[in-house]
Amino acid sequence: MKRILNYINGEMKGPRSGKFLENKDPSRGQVYSLVPDSDETDVLEAIEAAQKAFISWSETSVATRVLFLRKIASKIEQNLEALALAESIDSGKPLNLARTVDIPRSQSNFEFFADAMTQFHGEAFKTDSRALNYVTYSPLGVVACISPWNLPLYLFSWKIAPALAAGNTVVAKPSEMTPMTAFLLSEIAIEVGLPKGVLNIIHGTGPDVGVPLVNHPLIKAVSFTGSTKTGRSIAQSTAASFKKLSLEMGGKNANIIFSDCDFEKTLNMTLRSSFLNQGQICLCGSRIFIQSAIYEKFKSALVEKTLKLKLGDPLKIETDQGALVSEAHRDKVLSYIELAQKEGGKVLCGGKVGKLSGDLAQGYYIQPTLIEGLSASSRINQEEVFGPVATLIPFHDLDDVIQMANSTQYGLSASVWTQDLTKGHKVAQRLEAGIVWINTWMLRDLRTPFGGVKESGIGREGGKQALEFMSEVKNICIGLE
Repeated sequence: MKRILNYINGEMKGPRSGKFLENKDPSRGQVYSLVPDSDETDVLEAIEAAQKAFISWSETSVATRVLFLRKIASKIEQNLEALALAESIDSGKPLNLARTVDIPRSQSNFEFFADAMTQFHGEAFKTDSRALNYVTYSPLGVVACISPWNLPLYLFSWKIAPALAAGNTVVAKPSEMTPMTAFLLSEIAIEVGLPKGVLNIIHGTGPDVGVPLVNHPLIKAVSFTGSTKTGRSIAQSTAASFKKLSLEMGGKNANIIFSDCDFEKTLNMTLRSSFLNQGQICLCGSRIFIQSAIYEKFKSALVEKTLKLKLGDPLKIETDQGALVSEAHRDKVLSYIELAQKEGGKVLCGGKVGKLSGDLAQGYYIQPTLIEGLSASSRINQEEVFGPVATLIPFHDLDDVIQMANSTQYGLSASVWTQDLTKGHKVAQRLEAGIVWINTWMLRDLRTPFGGVKESGIGREGGKQALEFMSEVKNICIGLE
């Protein structure tokens, strides 16, 4: 059985307590590795190492820092298959998804921020003849990076790469439910010779690792992706210390389909946006609003396609739907399906545990599920389910659908499907969301800002916004008279 270790001050170490947590393969429901059950003593050791390393790393040239990022990216590319396999086993997602999306994007994150840092610089402003102002960007110090279980290395690297590029040192906490690729990243960091203490990775639970990490006075910024509940707790606990915060949290995203859409393209992308990664992506379109004129036709076609999705072993190429990340999460998703039915919803397809045989019989599977007949204010249309469950809601006109789409506490993303781009622009402007796709979904340019509004988040990640967040901005004014 594989025993995962922490990465502290350039070395692999077990937790000081000697305690480990069981890590299960969700596709089979069986323990296959052990994760450090770290605590505050491990966190303090990592912060001390990061603080010591910051002195030299912050003064290291940009060229040298980005060279390390490129070396890490190259190692990720060389180890794509091993990383993809680890990601699939750890999270239950189809291997092909990890191979074509998660791991290549992780590589791109390091490459992108290496390139971006070489173009990141201050500005100068001449105040007529009286003064010259110039702006500098300096590293903050030790940064905490906390990532979730749904896109483990993808989102882990999305935080670590800009922090390191900007000259900060990092103490990072991956999810204890999907620790394997973070552990493999530790090995990569050692292989490329990353200086000791620059990156530290601590495994464990939120209460035992996350809380002492974000509350430590030497932590200058916290970049967190996860639930709104946890994000709110971080914001409250760090408010008095005025740490910089980037919080990317929950979503209840609207997928708005007008009758003049490209029907087949919209249908195929709606299927993808509803069920990719078993619906365990914060950007999934879990509320599908369909204009009344095409509602019945679109519903029938979507149900037909959903029924054809193959639920099965994540390691097989033909599998479309793998396992949910844990038994507890599967049960939570099932409870929402049950609640929807109690509230009067009609299950059009799915809605039950996925029954597989052999060594997959104990895995955490749910049939991809579509539900109709519920109002936009019902709980399943207001709360984040985060599973292979989507609801269908008819609408009549533009004002009607915008009101329903904006009715939740969340505001992460939305998709709009129409061949009338003027209408598409108008709808996008009125939607309360940090990102709106028109006639596409999940298409990301890494130069663009990413984040949500309302209870979906604070701040923006990506592009120069990420590097600015990871930097201290200073204006220096020189009097010329």
